[in-house]
Amino acid sequence: MIEAFITAGVLAVLVVSMLRSSKKMNLITQLHAIIIVALAGYVLSRPGLPVYLWSRNLFLDAFSAYEILLAGIMFWLAALYARGYNESLINAGELDPKNVRLFYAAFNGLLFSMVLAFSANDLALLWIFAELSTVMSALLIILLNAKENIVAAMKYVFITSIAMVFSFLGLILLFALTRLGDGYGTLKWDLLMQNAGNLPPQLFMVSFSLLFIGFAAKAGLAPFHIWLPAAHSKAPSNVSAILSSSVISVGIYALVRVFSLARQNDGVYPFASGLLIIFGVITVAIAALSMIVRTNLKKLIAFSSVEGMGIMALGIGLGSHVGLYWVLFLIGVHSLVKALMFFSAGIIQRQYHSAKADSIHSLFILQPLPAMGLVIGSLALIGAPLLPLFLPKLFILSQLASRSIVLLFIVLVMLVIAATAFVMFLLRIIVPREKLPARYFVPLSMRSPVIILLVIVLIIGLIIPDSLDKVLERIVGQLGW
Repeated sequence: MIEAFITAGVLAVLVVSMLRSSKKMNLITQLHAIIIVALAGYVLSRPGLPVYLWSRNLFLDAFSAYEILLAGIMFWLAALYARGYNESLINAGELDPKNVRLFYAAFNGLLFSMVLAFSANDLALLWIFAELSTVMSALLIILLNAKENIVAAMKYVFITSIAMVFSFLGLILLFALTRLGDGYGTLKWDLLMQNAGNLPPQLFMVSFSLLFIGFAAKAGLAPFHIWLPAAHSKAPSNVSAILSSSVISVGIYALVRVFSLARQNDGVYPFASGLLIIFGVITVAIAALSMIVRTNLKKLIAFSSVEGMGIMALGIGLGSHVGLYWVLFLIGVHSLVKALMFFSAGIIQRQYHSAKADSIHSLFILQPLPAMGLVIGSLALIGAPLLPLFLPKLFILSQLASRSIVLLFIVLVMLVIAATAFVMFLLRIIVPREKLPARYFVPLSMRSPVIILLVIVLIIGLIIPDSLDKVLERIVGQLGW
């Protein structure tokens, strides 16, 4: 089964690299994403997980298949959106037609690297594929004809790669620790899960701390988050959507895997739990305080991604069955809402030729669909009832209350500040004016993802499908929580 994922990725990159027609490139890219979704869905429906490949260096369990499924969905919607969006970028002179092939090659390469990262049983391979996803993401950011994009991409690569060096050192130390017993070292996650409880606690704490630095930077946790707002705001909106919905999930995925190891060791677990909780609170606080002064729509959405990562870090650090269940749920719905927000922002930016609040007005008059996407997405992100982020935030915060009332109070205050930032921004951009610019005609390929995501977000806010509940419980069980 893993061979099918790899074959689809390799073929998509090769075929796109040889095509000349942008429509055919887009079609192949959508087909690649749809195949990934179908394969991941099939894997999740099978009882016989995990499955292994290449001397157990690659594997598929419920967690990896779930992440791959989410990535496939997001990439398909982003590819569909790109059909009309890229054309509008070319017409505006923001994208060189000569770079379209490189865009689709990097786009498929990014999906391929993420599939490999999520299916890596060996933590060293996870590190390598996570770094490869950074390179592919940077390529997609710099393709626009703007110097700011090069700066944003370089900041992204520089910060995350420097941080990932610490993770590399953590992996070396972890490998050395596994050799202290019988002399046989390993970085295979499934074998580490069996032996993590026997590793020396003091050195394991050092290894976990080093691993945390790199993967926290990849996830956009403070203080390693400074690359995220620039990269997400400067990238094309369809790229921003996959960066915010899928790529940063690689960091959270790795943190869950590594923390699951620490959870097996009684000497390391309290330290690892406290580390994640403290950095989660700091991340939420910095994101909320940064959001309140934002005047750029895409930067506001980007900082809300930082806040979301902080909530997930909190949920992981709590170390409970309930906490992990809702973190996994939050990973999925956060991806959906962030894609909805960035797709809506892309249409708004094309309408007003700007993402700044001062330039946006009469939004419901000129562009009612993205206006609705922005409002519903904002309400979801602030945790409004009957929308999908309400329950995960409620249960994670209720778990935090049992750990520390002080930390709960701090987080609640910061969430109120973040909600205020969204409300203030929305009120500024929906106010009608007498003079209206010409209405931007939104292609169907750009409207469709917004409509699809609106429907999904509203449905999941009302009911959690039984199939999703079973998948999440299955993941929690396989991770040993």
